Amino acid sequence: MLFTVKEVASIANVTVKTLHHYHKVGLLIPAQVNESGYRLYGNEELERLQEIMFYRELDFPLDQIKQLLADNPERLAILSQQKELLARQKQRLEHILSTLEKSIVYTERGEIMDQGEMFKGFNSEEEWVEALQEQNRYLQETYDVDVIGEEPLDVPALNDQALEAAQFMGEMADSLRNGLKYDDESIQNKIHRHLHFLKKHGHPATVAEFALQTSFFLEDDFHRNMLEGQQTGLAYYLNAAAEALAKSGE
Repeated sequence: MLFTVKEVASIANVTVKTLHHYHKVGLLIPAQVNESGYRLYGNEELERLQEIMFYRELDFPLDQIKQLLADNPERLAILSQQKELLARQKQRLEHILSTLEKSIVYTERGEIMDQGEMFKGFNSEEEWVEALQEQNRYLQETYDVDVIGEEPLDVPALNDQALEAAQFMGEMADSLRNGLKYDDESIQNKIHRHLHFLKKHGHPATVAEFALQTSFFLEDDFHRNMLEGQQTGLAYYLNAAAEALAKSGE
């Protein structure tokens, strides 16, 4: 039995435009194209479309999906792999949802949530790789820098560093909101504590180097938007504080 492109779009709940695009890029070829130019799809094409949609649910780009399907044409193997990937995603989302629900409860009570509880959800290397994918893709495409690399990730160390970075940025954002001047002594102490933490964890940086890093954050759209999304003006405030400390020579 063959189905028209409109029928397939209805069955799969996708647009006709999407199916046309999949055909154009060679991802989903119709079983037939009749004399009138109508695309016709059979059961094999429907199965392939299902596999494509599972990968899309996992946020795989189309060119990677095409390669994966070409490398592994066995449907059972593809579905088994997708099941494993989706199960991991489900587990990660359940951890994050649990943390989100706790955050809502604490917020409704007007209480401060324990900082160790705030960042639960990244408990494995796979979860960290997924969490870093967007930033890593940007850095690779823009600066040819790979922050993930091929070596195994130290998950406990990453969790510690993420928690400390969140605390530091949270303190800086609070200082900005409270109108504290960027060259205040307490701000300088916060930066010194942050750099001391980085040194202990194998990332030594001088005050001057940190000031250069904040300049990069300010000039780079991706990282500036990350900071500004936390608090408007934070990227500029952080850079001003770092440069003031560097100039003071302390």
